[in-house]
Amino acid sequence: MRSPTRRTLLTAAVALPAVTLAAAPADAAASGVEVVFPWKPITLTGAAKPFADAPPQARVVRVAGTDFLQLRGGAHVSYTSDSPLGTLPAGLPVPKLTRGLCPRNNHNGLSVCRVEADVRGTLIVLGGTSASKITWVRLDGFSSVLS
Repeated sequence: MRSPTRRTLLTAAVALPAVTLAAAPADAAASGVEVVFPWKPITLTGAAKPFADAPPQARVVRVAGTDFLQLRGGAHVSYTSDSPLGTLPAGLPVPKLTRGLCPRNNHNGLSVCRVEADVRGTLIVLGGTSASKITWVRLDGFSSVLS
């Protein structure tokens, strides 16, 4: 069996959020996506408050032998510097620092921030400043390669 090429992995990664965030578990399996770690809540830190209709969650899926960390939901925050958002669910493996871009409140044309997950499972929101305060972050669409 041939191993996947970089191009096929990138193609799968681009299609992955749309397929797996919207699909029911049976549909995801039919599309070749294996759920390694199911959706579980993210424990928020400090004054971060979950969106009432979409609390933050995380999971890991495997496509073509590659594991992806996916996040969904969001939180109301008040960040004027790089700040911890929360902690990934216990048992969710993060073997290396991984990052992605997530929507945030629009301020002077800035409408995305970087979100990182470190090996301890800490989620950090980067990009807030006193001149461009982050008041909310939406995690939907975050999909980053773990292995």
